[in-house]
Amino acid sequence: MPLKIAFITDAWYPQINGVVTTIENTCKTIRGQGHDVLLITPDQFNTIPCPTYPSIKLSIFCYPKVKQLLDNFAPDCIHIATEGPLGLSARKYCLKHKLAFTTSFHTLFAEYINLRFKTPVTWGYRLLHWFHKPASQIMVATARVEADLVNRGFNKNKFVRWSRGVDTDRFKPRDKDFLKYPRPISMYVGRVAIEKNIEAFLSLPVPGTKVVVGGGPQLNTLKKNFPAVVFAGFEIGESLAKTMAAADIFVFPSRTDTFGIVMLDALACGVPVAAFPVQGPLDVLIDNQTGCMRENLQEAFKGALELNSEDCRQQALNYSWQNCSAQFLNNLVPVSSINKAEPD
Repeated sequence: MPLKIAFITDAWYPQINGVVTTIENTCKTIRGQGHDVLLITPDQFNTIPCPTYPSIKLSIFCYPKVKQLLDNFAPDCIHIATEGPLGLSARKYCLKHKLAFTTSFHTLFAEYINLRFKTPVTWGYRLLHWFHKPASQIMVATARVEADLVNRGFNKNKFVRWSRGVDTDRFKPRDKDFLKYPRPISMYVGRVAIEKNIEAFLSLPVPGTKVVVGGGPQLNTLKKNFPAVVFAGFEIGESLAKTMAAADIFVFPSRTDTFGIVMLDALACGVPVAAFPVQGPLDVLIDNQTGCMRENLQEAFKGALELNSEDCRQQALNYSWQNCSAQFLNNLVPVSSINKAEPD
């Protein structure tokens, strides 16, 4: 039976990241299966730029409109994807009307805030615990994320899996001559921001050409400090797929990602990954087969260059948006169900 699903997210275009990609593809897939999805996103509200990251738009004075949208839609299920202003408004609505809802944990919010504002990580997790506590179920991408949150005091009985996918028809091996730079071409794709630890990649003494695809608040600083690096700016769609497939190695220097969906894009293109052995890469890569994970990123770089392209492609084929979306649907709870939440 088709469901009416309200999906609330503070992460949306013009942001280009794994969270937006996951939400967009999940909603597209379940709509294709006949479900009615109401997406509540920042582009429907008045917004202000996020401090230190102006391309992220924060909705303001949003509760009345969130209430109106949910009242008019009368959803069967409500999913709150993010802990921002829209997520907070939807959470308030659900609690006020005694409706069951689900949430998801996408980013290491506490660590990001610590990097930007030096607030204690424990404060951030206290806020996250408060936010997710009333949810009937909390969706996470990996067992490692779940274990970390349980160790931080979250209720282990609420966690359910919501993995990730990749469009293997778009991201696939292509002509390497699409990029004309000296080889090997090593590439980073994603937000150009402090939490991504990009300098660990750009400072590596390795041969060939380093390419950064994406934008963000650290872009101008990195351009100035690393003039030999090719900063390609934002790319999407076919252009991004062709660019990624032309690389010889994908470098993922982040230590703060819960998954790192862009690694799946690289693998689907037949491009091996160099990364640190941390949450995210450990959940996605097969060490010494589709990626090389070392605390010494230069060693990881050298190891990844020796890996087989076809092995990378084959691993990516195990991930699909259909499977990802089926998990999401199975995790939803009816708004009328007995709320299993603990007292707020």
